[in-house]
Amino acid sequence: MSAPVTRESRGSRATGQVVSPVRAVLFAVDNHWLWYRRNWRATVFSSLISPALFLVALGFGFGSQVTAGPITGGLPYVEYLAPALLVAATVQNAAWESTYAVLGSFKWQRVYWAVAATPLTPGQIAVGQIAWIAVRVGLVGAAFVVVAAALGTLTSPLGVLALPVAIVAALALSAPIVAYSATVNDEGQKFNAIFRFVVMPMTLFAGIYYPVEQLPAVVRPIAWLTPVWHGTELARGVSFGGLSWWAGLGHLAFLIALVVAGTAFAVRNYRRRLAA
Repeated sequence: MSAPVTRESRGSRATGQVVSPVRAVLFAVDNHWLWYRRNWRATVFSSLISPALFLVALGFGFGSQVTAGPITGGLPYVEYLAPALLVAATVQNAAWESTYAVLGSFKWQRVYWAVAATPLTPGQIAVGQIAWIAVRVGLVGAAFVVVAAALGTLTSPLGVLALPVAIVAALALSAPIVAYSATVNDEGQKFNAIFRFVVMPMTLFAGIYYPVEQLPAVVRPIAWLTPVWHGTELARGVSFGGLSWWAGLGHLAFLIALVVAGTAFAVRNYRRRLAA
């Protein structure tokens, strides 16, 4: 008995080809990579130079006035700051890649519509977009780790384990935003609101520059709900030690749950928009 024909399968039916899900996602990622390797210079400042300047200015500049103590776990402030800034850099870049880039592929360049005419399904396009964001922020994070190591802010080789943590934290924010961006037709102030009222407050008040215990008690639960706080705690835990297995698993489970839920909603919204 032949498989039922759905709207999502019409690209495959038109070409007579079926692409495996893994290959389809790799094709989608390769499409983004093809563009990026020709235009990466435009992203150097926001991806590498800006986070490095933050590390130097806050870690060595402002940090020179901060005494190592209980708040920093007995570490120099620049070492305390480095894993958290890694998380912040990946999260901020992921947020950008999840908003205007997604809307542009629907509305302005209409790249998704072209890809949807191939054997790739809308769901595979959505997963491919999120997979590309993982690659993109992974490159940003790897460059930051190299700079941090060159500045002597990594306390041990275990510091590199903060990179995969930062990628997961970035995807925990990115996947839900991708799902939302797939429903947007006119960005207006919608994306500005995401950066102004979600991304920026998270980077300021979710434990990057100081422990959330320094915040008023009424505000702390809000910080605990952010992927930045979970990513920061986990990144510092794998870099410096002292994080229990149960706490680490809890942080990781929270981040993965956001990635899975966000990806599921993204797939649904891409299907609704591209298969309509």
